[in-house]
Amino acid sequence: MTEVNSPPRVGGWTRFVTARPRLSLLAALVLTALAVLAGSGVADKLGSGGWEDPGAESTYATKALEREFPGSQPNLLLLVDSGRASVDDPAVAAEASRLAKRLSGEKGVVGVGSYWQTEAPALRAKDGHEAVIAARITGDEKTMGETLDRIAPSYRGTQGPLEVRIGGIVAVRHEMQTIIQEDLTRAEIIALPVTLVLLVMVFGSAVAALLPLGVGIVAILGTNAVLGGLTEFTDVSVFAMNLTTALGLGLAIDYALFIVRRFREELSAGADPTAAIGTTLRTAGRTVLFSALTVAVSLAAMLVFPQYFLRSFAYAGIAVVLLAAAAALILLPAALVLLGHRVDSLDLRRVLRRGRTKDATPGAEDGTAWGRTATLVMRRAPFFALGTTAVLVLLGLPFLGVRFGTADDRQLPSSAESHVVQQHIREGFPGTPGGGLEVLAEGRATQAEYAAYKERVAALPDVARVDGPLVRGDSAYFTVRPEGEAVDEAGQRLVGDLRATEAPFDTKVTGAAAVLVDSKDAIGGRLPLAAAFITVVTLLLVFLLTGSVLIPIQAVLLNALSLTAMFGAVVWVFQDGHLSGPLGFTSSGSIETTLPVLMFCVAFGLSMDYGVFLLSRIKEEYDHTGDHERSVRLGLQRTGGLITAAAVILAVVMVAIGTSRVTNTKMLGLGIALAVLMDAMVVRSLLVPAIMRLTGRATWWAPGPLRRFHRRFGLNEGEPAPVVPRPDSERDAVGARG
Repeated sequence: MTEVNSPPRVGGWTRFVTARPRLSLLAALVLTALAVLAGSGVADKLGSGGWEDPGAESTYATKALEREFPGSQPNLLLLVDSGRASVDDPAVAAEASRLAKRLSGEKGVVGVGSYWQTEAPALRAKDGHEAVIAARITGDEKTMGETLDRIAPSYRGTQGPLEVRIGGIVAVRHEMQTIIQEDLTRAEIIALPVTLVLLVMVFGSAVAALLPLGVGIVAILGTNAVLGGLTEFTDVSVFAMNLTTALGLGLAIDYALFIVRRFREELSAGADPTAAIGTTLRTAGRTVLFSALTVAVSLAAMLVFPQYFLRSFAYAGIAVVLLAAAAALILLPAALVLLGHRVDSLDLRRVLRRGRTKDATPGAEDGTAWGRTATLVMRRAPFFALGTTAVLVLLGLPFLGVRFGTADDRQLPSSAESHVVQQHIREGFPGTPGGGLEVLAEGRATQAEYAAYKERVAALPDVARVDGPLVRGDSAYFTVRPEGEAVDEAGQRLVGDLRATEAPFDTKVTGAAAVLVDSKDAIGGRLPLAAAFITVVTLLLVFLLTGSVLIPIQAVLLNALSLTAMFGAVVWVFQDGHLSGPLGFTSSGSIETTLPVLMFCVAFGLSMDYGVFLLSRIKEEYDHTGDHERSVRLGLQRTGGLITAAAVILAVVMVAIGTSRVTNTKMLGLGIALAVLMDAMVVRSLLVPAIMRLTGRATWWAPGPLRRFHRRFGLNEGEPAPVVPRPDSERDAVGARG
């Protein structure tokens, strides 16, 4: 028998990462400290928008109106409550006018207008006890937030006979950013100790449990530094920090679990630490690398979309995935070499195992329950394949009724001041101050031409009122008030009607409904490219892993099928409002347009993560034995517990993110937690072995040219692992036949 510590067993990569393990860990500590410094205060540099297409007509019109007619785009609203008096009371009017005049003198505030100045019906509540002062804060998102922080204390609260609350888009986004930062801190406080407890339950050893957690912390801190650097060149959404925390902990723990488990398995088989690391990196290490690539590919697909909200998640996701993989493949092996058999130190489960003849470590072949599950599923393969597929499709049916909308104040908790203001305006005012649609007219025109165009617009279906034009030089704008909600189906149709209306000048339409229409067009136009990118690269990567033509196709289809429950739940819960009370959110009756794309890319990547873990072990067994059914059974037996543990830990992290008070973050966290659990506990445990049993040995078929391509470029484990005597219990498990 070959010596386990013979030179061929220790490859070049193993020598590289273990040659000076103490120096490697010291360098990692220094780099992590630098990352802490580079990433400090990154949240303050992040934006809270990014849902708009920067190249869209509505974006152009919005910027032009901000420049030429700042009063047309109010983003700050002061809701003035006159108490029992009418807003038309002279004392109320005098105080409100003084308030508006003082606001117009604030630095960075332009376009101040009020009900008491214009007497516009849209600025006065139906009951006559509330009215609005509208204004615009200029500058980028950071500048607007700083201006709001500076002026808000002087206007909020009691002002003589008035009670003032602050709302508007700038207040909504600023409050959203603040809440997200607070919620993220709380999520980390929840997730870290719970994750540590779960890792201790998985490993038993406190030392082994701390290793994955350390890898996750390194990945998170490193990604924060990357995001801080990116903010110097491009806009980055504050929502991306949630993904950094979730994937940083989740994937780092997945990768570390896989590597530590295999390392302990090799130690228990009699290998010394260096040889155990060599085998671990040759098998589990390469699987981790392929897994990281598949997840990064799924996240990179969001780069094809123009909205910086989606692109931000690609930046954060790719960075955290690569950093997690690097930490797991460089730092973790160095730590394991130093620890050796001490990786099992501080065994906290010893009492539970007292009286057993063998420790039930993650590396032991004691997953007989998973082996029995695989055997049962393969015996009844048609039943499990059809039944599981039918259930998943049924759970996804609510998504057929999805309605897309824009993110607004209802993302915030009902107690948030800006949400309260917008809700009062939505329910108590005849119009929507700062809402509706704006039509920018560019080019010289006469008053008669403006009047004729206004008549044509007023005659369109679903138009309640047309105001304007306000003319400045060769530009003018009209405000069009729809009869229904600003972004309902009628409002979106009105956008198309306005853009099709003939005019003797160039027209551009903006407003909430126009932004939504343009966002849907941008996503719909690029969705085929993103889907093709994910599909083609995933097919290639899984082929390089397995050498099979059929397995990559199965992986893509089953991964997509595993996401149906998530999408169905998103619509049933967050759009239709079921469970809104227990979960503490306000349903807007729609799903923000970019969220399904984001959730698909993230969940698909995580599903591939688990798929690669399972397929790599099945492939390893098949290469050793050539027995298809036995390989499937042993693959699930040896990874089922690991995948489930990793999925539960990742779900805990995502649920912690899902405790956020911002609805989109809640939806992201809880939706992906559901997708991860469904994938690990249903698709990987039931559907994959059933489908692979039905396809039989044809599962591994590939035409001759592709087989030669795989032999040259594919993932091969290199020199087979040394044969070591197996314990009796393991021989029994391996010898069991389905």
